[in-house]
Amino acid sequence: MNAPWDEAGRRLYDISQPLRPDLPVWPGDTPFGLERTWVLDGDCPVNVSRLTLSTHSGAHADAPLHFDAAGAAIDAVDLVPYLGPAQLLSVTKGPERIAADEVLPRLAPGTRRVLLRTFDAFPHEAWPTHFRTPSPDLVEALGAAGIVLLGIDGPSLDPEDAKDLVSHQALGRWRMAVLEGLVFDDVHDGAYELIAPPLRLSGADASPVRAVLRDL
Repeated sequence: MNAPWDEAGRRLYDISQPLRPDLPVWPGDTPFGLERTWVLDGDCPVNVSRLTLSTHSGAHADAPLHFDAAGAAIDAVDLVPYLGPAQLLSVTKGPERIAADEVLPRLAPGTRRVLLRTFDAFPHEAWPTHFRTPSPDLVEALGAAGIVLLGIDGPSLDPEDAKDLVSHQALGRWRMAVLEGLVFDDVHDGAYELIAPPLRLSGADASPVRAVLRDL
């Protein structure tokens, strides 16, 4: 990845998935589509397009409403957790559920946002039916440690066939923000500034994000 630099000489890493027609989506969810509705030509001065997509397309932020019928929609969430220092850790090997002792001892003092890399290389071209997810004990421990946001490169905090969503429910108890579907290819473990606010979609259960890491 050819990471650009900002005006202060800090490197930027785009950790979003490109939204495109062949984007792998959760089985049964809405595929991404883009249709040009106005076309720039002699009679029209602009291009304008219609988008069709899931609120969980690519890199996205879940709202509490996603897993709690009484939870807040994405336009009502606090933006602060999505902006600020974050620590990226690799946990690519191990059982399906990521244990607390894989993460907690490695956190730097004062860490408030945790990003977990579970793929050695992100599966851009195919849906990953099997992926590592944080155990509810890990989510509870992160909440108790004062973590305000948990981000992961997998498509969910719970396995694809889960019905009880125990890790999502633990997240809700701590009012922790979550990002899913991030891409950490060519980004080293360490400390960064995270910039990934959700769109202000009224009443929505999630929102795609343009997630960026910046060197501190």
